[in-house]
Amino acid sequence: MNATFMKWSACAAFLTSLSYAQEMDTLQVTNLKEVVVSDTKFEQQKEKSGKIIDVISAKDLEARKGQSVAQVLNQVAGLEINGSNSAAGKNFEYYIRGGRSRQVLIVIDGNPVNDATSIASIYDLRLLPVEQIEKIEVLKGSSSVLYGSGAATGVINITTKKASKKGLNGTAYFNIGTQNTSEKTNLYGQEFNQGFAINAKTGKFNFNTALNSTEVDGISEAKGTNFERDPFSRINLNQKIGFKASDKLNIESFVNYDKFSSNYDAGAFQDSEFNKYAAEQVRVGFKPQYKYNKGEIYLNAAFANLERYYDSYSTWTMSLDEIYYKSRTINADLVNKLEVSEGIHLITGVQSQFMDMYQTGVWGEVDNRATKFNVIDPYFTAVYNSDFGLNVNAGARLNIHSEYGSNLVYNVNPSFYLEEYKLRVLSSFSTAYITPTLYQLYSAYGNLDLKPEEDKTVEVGFEKGFFDNKFVINAVGFYREEVNKIDFISLNVAPWGQYQNIEDKINAKGIESNLTYFAFEKIKVTANYTFTQVETNVSQLQLIPKHKINAGFDYAVTTKLTWTAQYQYTDDKIDLFYNSSSFSNDEVVLKSYQTLHSTLSYKLNKHVSFFGNVTNLLDVDFTEKYGYSTRGRNFKLGLNLQF
Repeated sequence: MNATFMKWSACAAFLTSLSYAQEMDTLQVTNLKEVVVSDTKFEQQKEKSGKIIDVISAKDLEARKGQSVAQVLNQVAGLEINGSNSAAGKNFEYYIRGGRSRQVLIVIDGNPVNDATSIASIYDLRLLPVEQIEKIEVLKGSSSVLYGSGAATGVINITTKKASKKGLNGTAYFNIGTQNTSEKTNLYGQEFNQGFAINAKTGKFNFNTALNSTEVDGISEAKGTNFERDPFSRINLNQKIGFKASDKLNIESFVNYDKFSSNYDAGAFQDSEFNKYAAEQVRVGFKPQYKYNKGEIYLNAAFANLERYYDSYSTWTMSLDEIYYKSRTINADLVNKLEVSEGIHLITGVQSQFMDMYQTGVWGEVDNRATKFNVIDPYFTAVYNSDFGLNVNAGARLNIHSEYGSNLVYNVNPSFYLEEYKLRVLSSFSTAYITPTLYQLYSAYGNLDLKPEEDKTVEVGFEKGFFDNKFVINAVGFYREEVNKIDFISLNVAPWGQYQNIEDKINAKGIESNLTYFAFEKIKVTANYTFTQVETNVSQLQLIPKHKINAGFDYAVTTKLTWTAQYQYTDDKIDLFYNSSSFSNDEVVLKSYQTLHSTLSYKLNKHVSFFGNVTNLLDVDFTEKYGYSTRGRNFKLGLNLQF
């Protein structure tokens, strides 16, 4: 181990020594008008938006090399991704504003993505490598008017990489890392990530081809001594092709293939050497976009086929049970933006969605000929941008569901921007409507009498820039009401559990704030704070910390060397676990913890760069979910090539 440690240390020392051999330079800070799309589905200046939208840029992802998509997102104010610091194969749970996974919508390149066979019908971020991402926008609050059912507490809007502006370009990378818990530490390579991308633009055509793979000899999913390791494997292929027929007509298309497999354990503190899980997904889609005199119109259409396989060892039968799930989803969203007059835009659209579910195995068969949804949603949003700073975004959507009929949701989002004072004041009121998932209706634990959940959210906030926007602070306070929450209720007779609506009204309130400070030309400091409180008899902030703090430090040491660090404080959380002795769900308090990550990046020349990364630098022993392992101090070294 000492010899291996010396090798890692020598690599880090080599990168550091190279950096100081370079001439010191300054990092120029340019305050550009940042553009966002999540709250209108079209590009607009951030100052005209009535929402605080957290943007993770390509530069931010570069500064956090070595971290996964979930780890990066877990540092956003108001967003908690449970499992992001656990074993590589551990499933994720998403929490925004006191809501649960099924109330968070994930969108990739304009298309909502999900798994119709899962309990929450949520997209699995374990499928997506961070190397394929160009930008992420996180829109918090009810967004059902623009994005439909499922966007009750927030939208994670992901944009993948496109072709370069001209010519033929390529990139390749390789990195190797450790897999440690705080109890078990070694310095041997047990995580391998590699991939390449080729993109080009010639004439009217452009394309981007990316292949990524990951192999992990991971830590045990369940927490315990002498438990076997749980490996994780993933491969991704993403092909984009674009055709610009004219200045007015542009067509984009994609084909995406994702596959991963992992071993998993039998539950909290329960090891298993037999359980295995695999998922395979194919997505295809296209987007024609046409610009005309006073607006533009586009169609975002996609089809996805997702299959999941489980080998689950049963202690009752002393054998492996095979379970198979399959879902198909179709999304077609026709959107038009019209400039009615100067400063007034009308966004109209109609979205059609289809999804079905098939299941077979130990729990019986669920036939996709009966388990399916059809949804058609017409919607509109009116946007008013005055020349004196007033901005208003208001709209409505009629959700027409094949099983639940029609339901209207709406939002009103006024804001005011005083350019002279770099001050933006905002407010909003919005409603949301979340239908039960196919699993909650038709699985072995399903209930055909379930009612849809309904949400109402109000928020107020501000954003203020100082010193020519070198120092920016914002804060938003929110209050959310939820009725008809769907929860799993244990029963004393078969099937021993069922999904039911909870009569209690759930009230969630909180504060989300961000700070960005360009302290000097070379240094950027960021920080955010989240306070979340849920008032209900049936959910006491389960897995949601009441207080959470993130801080980041980016330092351009030279023109070729950068150093970044991220700090996170997570407050106490409450978890529930099934007590087999009392046959009840018991509460356990997960203690607060602090973690620190750091990355050193060095650019040798325009073709070659290196990075070294350490996560959980202080090797803190903490718990994300009761009975499951978390990552201790881990190292990663990487090489990146551009040609």
